Amino acid sequence: MSRIAQVAGVFSAMETAASGLTAERGRMNVIASNLANARTTRGADGLPFKRLDPVFSSRPVARTSPDPVLRAMTHVDLTSVRRDPSPGQLVFDPSHPDANGTGYVEFPNVNVVTEMVNLMTASRAYEAGVTSIESIKSMARAAIRIGQ
Repeated sequence: MSRIAQVAGVFSAMETAASGLTAERGRMNVIASNLANARTTRGADGLPFKRLDPVFSSRPVARTSPDPVLRAMTHVDLTSVRRDPSPGQLVFDPSHPDANGTGYVEFPNVNVVTEMVNLMTASRAYEAGVTSIESIKSMARAAIRIGQ
């Protein structure tokens, strides 16, 4: 493998890891929004908050590269955020200002425990991305020392 291909591989690996970090940060922001609105019974549209789900996609790094490792690498992107259409929880509370005619209030479809698990998973994935970047940097430093 040529020196140029090696350098391209290091940068591609860094870009791939960085795309994962960006995607996980976006995921954590979506989860934070869900947690912040877990009890919001009336939004700007007059309806209860609906849980948000991040949608990810992947794209190849180097589709035409002769190197099979580079061809196999993909970047991950947070492409959109969609609303979870599942219904919220109905709670009988006729004194609540958002109660319907029968005294029920629809609370958001956010399960705090599920969101916390999702947050921990996103946090661990982010930490793994940081660790991989540190490993890539370490390998690049070692390669530079070898080449001197």
